[in-house]
Amino acid sequence: MNDNDIIKLYFDRSEKAISETSEKYGRYLMCIAENILFSYEDSEECVNSTYLKAWNSIPPKIPKSLRAYLGRITRNSAINLWKTHSAEKRGGTTVDLIFSELEACIPSELTVEENIDGKFLASLLDEFLRTQKEANRKIFVCRYWYCESVSQIAKDFSLKESTVTSILYRMRLKLKEKLEKEGIAV
Repeated sequence: MNDNDIIKLYFDRSEKAISETSEKYGRYLMCIAENILFSYEDSEECVNSTYLKAWNSIPPKIPKSLRAYLGRITRNSAINLWKTHSAEKRGGTTVDLIFSELEACIPSELTVEENIDGKFLASLLDEFLRTQKEANRKIFVCRYWYCESVSQIAKDFSLKESTVTSILYRMRLKLKEKLEKEGIAV
């Protein structure tokens, strides 16, 4: 079933929308959640929460890309659940490491003006990624969107871990430079 048909099921308030969403995107959503949470049970809870949030938001929203829409909901839910667990445990996880890597090039506090126009930072990031080589862009997204480990990325791209680490380091430096050039304090 294609995305438009699934979205129509949501608009018709058919419960079949959830089962079709699960069939088409369930594994994709679990992968996102598990890369962040490292727990099957928590990931399953997160994905089920995604289905509920999709049910409650479609309609009125009509996602341009159902896959991206569901992925964003899952990622945000997983990060929120991770933050809850992290606050309880105070342990160092892969997600802690990923966020600490980005701290040096993403502003930690936004001014009122930047909060009002929150899309500005996202547009700069999009612009930055468009200027990068395709492979580097994919590596960056795998690491910082899908929260994949360096070893998994290296395996997927047939690279050495040190090469992946270097690519990510250089890209973070370039991103920091771009943001500072645009007047964003890092």
